[in-house]
Amino acid sequence: MNFLLEIGTEEIPDWMIPGALEYLGGRFSELLPNVRTDATCRRLTVRATEVPEKEPDREEWVLGPSASAPPQAIAGFAKKQGVAVEQLVQRDGKFAFLKQIPGRETRAVLAESIAGLVLKIPFPKTMYWTAKSGPRFIRPIRWIVALLGDEVIPFEIAGVQSTNQSAGHRRMGRPRFPVTFENYEQALRENGVILSADERRAKIQAEMPVRIKPDPKLLETLVYLTEYPAVVVGDFDPEFLALPEEILTTVMRAHQKYFSVETEHGKLAPQFVAVMNIAADPDGLVKHGNERVLRARFNDAKFFWETDQRRTLEDRVEDLKSVTFQAKLGSYHDKTQRVQGLVAILGGSEHAIRAARLCKTDLTTELVKEFTELQGVVGGLYARAQGEHEDVASAIYDHYKPVSMEDSIPRTASGQFLAIADKLDTLIGCFRIGLIPSGSKDPFALRRAAQGIVKIIVESGRRILLRTFVAKDPKLEEFLLDRVRYYFRDIRGFAYDEVNAVIAARWDDLVDVQKRLQAIQAVRPTADFEPLAASFKRIANILKQADYTGTGRQIEPDLLEAGPERDLYDAFKQVRRTIASLEYQPALEAIATLRPAVDRFFDKVMVNVPDLRVRDNRLALLHSLLTEFSTIADFSEIVTNSQETKV
Repeated sequence: MNFLLEIGTEEIPDWMIPGALEYLGGRFSELLPNVRTDATCRRLTVRATEVPEKEPDREEWVLGPSASAPPQAIAGFAKKQGVAVEQLVQRDGKFAFLKQIPGRETRAVLAESIAGLVLKIPFPKTMYWTAKSGPRFIRPIRWIVALLGDEVIPFEIAGVQSTNQSAGHRRMGRPRFPVTFENYEQALRENGVILSADERRAKIQAEMPVRIKPDPKLLETLVYLTEYPAVVVGDFDPEFLALPEEILTTVMRAHQKYFSVETEHGKLAPQFVAVMNIAADPDGLVKHGNERVLRARFNDAKFFWETDQRRTLEDRVEDLKSVTFQAKLGSYHDKTQRVQGLVAILGGSEHAIRAARLCKTDLTTELVKEFTELQGVVGGLYARAQGEHEDVASAIYDHYKPVSMEDSIPRTASGQFLAIADKLDTLIGCFRIGLIPSGSKDPFALRRAAQGIVKIIVESGRRILLRTFVAKDPKLEEFLLDRVRYYFRDIRGFAYDEVNAVIAARWDDLVDVQKRLQAIQAVRPTADFEPLAASFKRIANILKQADYTGTGRQIEPDLLEAGPERDLYDAFKQVRRTIASLEYQPALEAIATLRPAVDRFFDKVMVNVPDLRVRDNRLALLHSLLTEFSTIADFSEIVTNSQETKV
């Protein structure tokens, strides 16, 4: 049998749809085979093929009284299970019965389960639409299709009963029409709905002009905003090209969801591309309507640009005293003073410090009040237009970067110092007053700030000792350290145990962390590395069991026994001298040459001997081995395939 579920709603926000499909696909896959999900802005769909008529039968052990229980207790258990005492068996010291549980009909299971699964979709926000006692969902549910084979699966959500009746496009389809599993997609298509997101995406891309400015995120937004997308190309007055390109593209993209068009020379062309949710625009009404709206938006932007220019950014510094950053952390004027201090401590130039003074002043401009996503960018553009040094303007322009792991870091040293300082100030301040992210709550985007700091430091190669700024706050240090682990593990692709090993040695210099990780990654495949790491883990266990710290204890060469013990000591001294002037990779390769000597030591030498002086001397040798080379990485954190030998 085949299964079809369609939840018809008012328009769902585009960015919430992929997560809803992922949830539905996962949950229904626990119940059914061959599950496929699809969606438009007005419907969430689950389909499955080769669905069995009933669940498989299963067996379940029911445990009763212990084997030593009185006969009446055993008889009572048997009676409860509906069997004779002789049919019971002993299992794990108790009487037990293997119960046969017949599988339920799939139709009944689905009728009982679907409403609950649908209402548990983890939307970021939900709403009531019947009454406060009713269910919550992202948007009001208007129709439900639920079919198993040719039969309707009966259930209801908020008074909406399941049927075989779907709904078409608002303007191009019938309000209700019957569907089957087999004709579902075709019936939707005949009623103005392209169900497949891949097909809608391909249709938009196929109709795009050649020189469209690529914007994958906007494309995905439009895929889930439409049910039958069609491209329309509009024009705007070339006089608006006198405004900065960033402003024009932001107005088109963020406010109108238009694509920008480029000339053959890569400049912004006086055109835009809109995606409408109807098949065609034969009279040009949609085109002209979009042109009229965009002209009004551009006129607003031009007015704000010209009005804002009547005051310099320096004139606006005092205005920041009336703009609150956070109630307990003061105004943006207070913040910029702190950021200036941090930029100076980090080693930023006078241009970086100047940029720190001006970087938040665009928050007082009309353009940023209207287009908040342009904060920073507007400040940089105004700084350039008002004659500030280009290094200052670029730093202000970039200082919110990176806004994601896919985003680039600031282009200049001044921008990098400013971005780090701004994010670091936010982190330090918020943690100081207890605004610590928990679960999905992170109103000040502290995770993004921490991740941005890590990304900037590593990718710029700045030798900033990050730990010195957060060491006084253990929670902030661990929070930032968690972001360091995430960056190197999930973004840069290093193995988790390599990351743990390197960070356990030291992590204050992230550029150095990266170099040590690269060295371990390069040396790890060699034959001696992982066995040596296993030996280091063994050494750590020996020292831990002996409660040996090695404080103030020097190796006494005269107490070393000739043979494997002395050989290890001599090899250790030689390698220690060799690696002093080496880069990390050759140093690790040199350390790996100790493996034969370490193996012979453990094969032939007993550490825990009765003679305390000899015992302590051998522990001192092992402690020196461990501490000397653990400055590169804590090798005991490396996961190996070899078995450890217990001491």
